[in-house]
Amino acid sequence: MALRNKVSAMLFSGNRSTIDTIRTAPPPSPLAPVDLTDTAQVHLVMDTAARIGDLLLAAGTGNTDAKAQVKAVTSAYGLYGCHVDITLNTITIYSPSTDSTRPISTFRVVHSLNSDFSRLTEVDRLIRSIVNGATGLELTRKILTDIETSPPPYRIRWATLAWGGFAGAVALMLGGEPLVALIATITSIIIMATNVWLGSKSLPVFFQNFTGGIIATIPAALTFSFARALDHYLSPSLVIASCIVAMLAGLTLVQALQDGVTGAPVTSSARFFETVLMTGGIISGIAMGLMLTSRLGVTLPPIDTSTTQGTFGGAALQILGGVGAAMFFAVASFCERRALVVATFTALVAYSLYRLLQVQLDTGDVTAAGITATFVGLAGGLLSRRYLIPPQITAIVGITPLLPGLALYRGMYSMLTDQFVVGISNLGIALATATALAAGVVLGEWVARRLRRPRILYRYNDLRRPKPRRPQERRPQERRPDGTAAPTHWRILRQRRGGTPWLPDPRRSRQRQRDRESAQDSSSG
Repeated sequence: MALRNKVSAMLFSGNRSTIDTIRTAPPPSPLAPVDLTDTAQVHLVMDTAARIGDLLLAAGTGNTDAKAQVKAVTSAYGLYGCHVDITLNTITIYSPSTDSTRPISTFRVVHSLNSDFSRLTEVDRLIRSIVNGATGLELTRKILTDIETSPPPYRIRWATLAWGGFAGAVALMLGGEPLVALIATITSIIIMATNVWLGSKSLPVFFQNFTGGIIATIPAALTFSFARALDHYLSPSLVIASCIVAMLAGLTLVQALQDGVTGAPVTSSARFFETVLMTGGIISGIAMGLMLTSRLGVTLPPIDTSTTQGTFGGAALQILGGVGAAMFFAVASFCERRALVVATFTALVAYSLYRLLQVQLDTGDVTAAGITATFVGLAGGLLSRRYLIPPQITAIVGITPLLPGLALYRGMYSMLTDQFVVGISNLGIALATATALAAGVVLGEWVARRLRRPRILYRYNDLRRPKPRRPQERRPQERRPDGTAAPTHWRILRQRRGGTPWLPDPRRSRQRQRDRESAQDSSSG
């Protein structure tokens, strides 16, 4: 009983995530509304909401969630009835006209789309304070300036090392031996460092991925040739595949399909095309790298695109690799400590559940991915109540080991090597897996919003949801043995004394009688 109450308090506490608070019960305006007749004030509110939407989209928030939070910010400052439209990287806010004002619109372009979980957490806290009425407009704009200009919580080189650890963990997850994981780690660090330098020179991302694909094949070819001279087989396919999955992890295939599931088809199609285009750049780089290594006299064995999977280690080591991949991805995305622990633990349970469904119950990869993603979405919605972190962080990190980057790589590479049947098959598997992940996360978050919703708290806990109670039956008043009314605690005393009736003390009764007589004499005199 105590354990059940403790678990209930942890999962169903009075706290809720910001997006759950907005979607389940949009609060009234707790702040003093702006002067709607002043065009400058209205424009400041709309510009503030657009800046918040910019930070949300840049951190990878979905279209519908970002739109709901932008509308909540405008409503919190008294600007009701705004229309918000988000298309990929553009935000448009329109305020209709009233009797004393003309219609006003604000347009903003999101220039960079990066998975920065630290900024996402700060913006989530800011929106929470705005909705609860604790932050005024001027203070909000100062906080936004601090968030936009603040550096990452740690240096870029640590994020680069984390991407290397991600590739090594993926190699272990795919069944590679520790030497393969080490080579994949070093290669991925070189790729990410090169891409950071090329990005500082404003080179488009397509050419950065093309360069990364070339670099991924060179260490694999050199180590394969050296290991073959020592009569040891070192799979170059696992090295290349691990680096490719690391480069594909930052793309938005699942987010694109999630936007499509939640009713944003234009943004979904644009992100999907971007993912396919960036993947094409990686595969083109791999093909160029293979051609260069063959010219240098190092011929790699044909890459078996249908079964790029090793056999080293057991299920425990592969689960450890999947959890390590999720943890390193969170670190590379500048995740805070509390969110890192919660997201990593969720990934551990989720990937263990995935392996159980896949191996023991034989449910199939797509079905297992959908069930696991539903669990991740549900866990993200519930844990965000307890730890006050955005559920998006838990969802993205939790499904990271399940991303179909390897299947997408197999399909694109097979298409380039004239294996059209294998290519179409792998692309279909990748698309089905991504759709199952996106739909599962959306379904899990929807269930979490409706699973024992906690009480709604507004400013300073003043307003609460009315809770009806049944009228209690009034018990007849207890009587003493002499017929007089007994005190309220008489029944309790009688129960404690084993049912023995409580009798009044005769000395106290005589004293009360004398007090009454003296009071009557004084009043008559």
